[in-house]
Amino acid sequence: MAREDNRPVKVEVKNLTKKFGDLLVLDNLNFSIKKNEFVCVVGPTGCGKTGLGVALAERLGGEVVSCDSMQLYRGMVIGTAAPTEAETRGVPHHMVGVIDPREDYSVARYAADAAECVDGILARGKLPILVGGTGLYLDALLRGHGYAPGTTGGETRRLLERRWDDEGGEVLFAELRSIDPESAAALHPNDKKRVIRALEVYRETGKTMSRHNADTRLVPPRYEPVYLGLAYADREEMKRIIDLRVDRMVAQGLFDEVRALVESGVPRTATAMQAIGYKECLGCLAGECTQDEAVAEIKLRSRQYAKRQLTWLRRNKDIHWFYRKNSRDLPAALQFSTEILTNLGVS
Repeated sequence: MAREDNRPVKVEVKNLTKKFGDLLVLDNLNFSIKKNEFVCVVGPTGCGKTGLGVALAERLGGEVVSCDSMQLYRGMVIGTAAPTEAETRGVPHHMVGVIDPREDYSVARYAADAAECVDGILARGKLPILVGGTGLYLDALLRGHGYAPGTTGGETRRLLERRWDDEGGEVLFAELRSIDPESAAALHPNDKKRVIRALEVYRETGKTMSRHNADTRLVPPRYEPVYLGLAYADREEMKRIIDLRVDRMVAQGLFDEVRALVESGVPRTATAMQAIGYKECLGCLAGECTQDEAVAEIKLRSRQYAKRQLTWLRRNKDIHWFYRKNSRDLPAALQFSTEILTNLGVS
């Protein structure tokens, strides 16, 4: 029998339907936000999550917690589309620009640090609003589906990375297959990052990644939020908007931002520098490709990433999706957010 939940309801929405022209974006939506719960605004890159998160926070007296694995790093503003002071509109934002880009930062650390932010917001009587599209970090924070924290400060990972480069990925993949066939079966042999991570977890904890994941699924979720998703109704429109977004980043000085990071001493091998946009700019600055080629690669990788984000998020059947029809920039996103909130009757 389900446990009776007597927590007071802070916001309740019933039978909400919303159209933009002929496009149905909300269909008979019902949900409530109870005490000690909060909102998650999720979706692929460039879909307007920042605007919706800020508008929700303004209406509900909330504070935003970023769930973006690269907005965490200081000095990485343009390429990560980190919210500017003007875009935050005075709403407190957490987990943005808090980590030195030279530093290794894990999913487990994010889950611990973000949970501290969320608990602090709840303790102040405010509504936490989690905004972002990094599904791995989202699951680690909300559901406890994280990854065992490392115990050697990244040394195990660096050793495995050197072995991958020296011995070849097929050697490490074969090693993983013998240790953890279940995890190996779910990975491509060339997926360097995840193969190494699975081996790292085993080396440092004595427990395979598949065993760790099975154990965490038995743990009750840390939080039970209301999920609101933003996505594009038309895939071609999504591609167009992502391309325009990259062009805007370049115009705002993306290459100069990457150059400044290099000049400040951030190594090319740093995790932060593997982010989409930064890795390609580094190649251009090193003379390995032209600026036009780098920009084209950023656009391609950004579109591929958006597709992967949607695939990950759509596994979560609790997300209430809002489908965008037209292109969006910040003003359009804020207008869209305001219209949704007005129709929600949230005050």
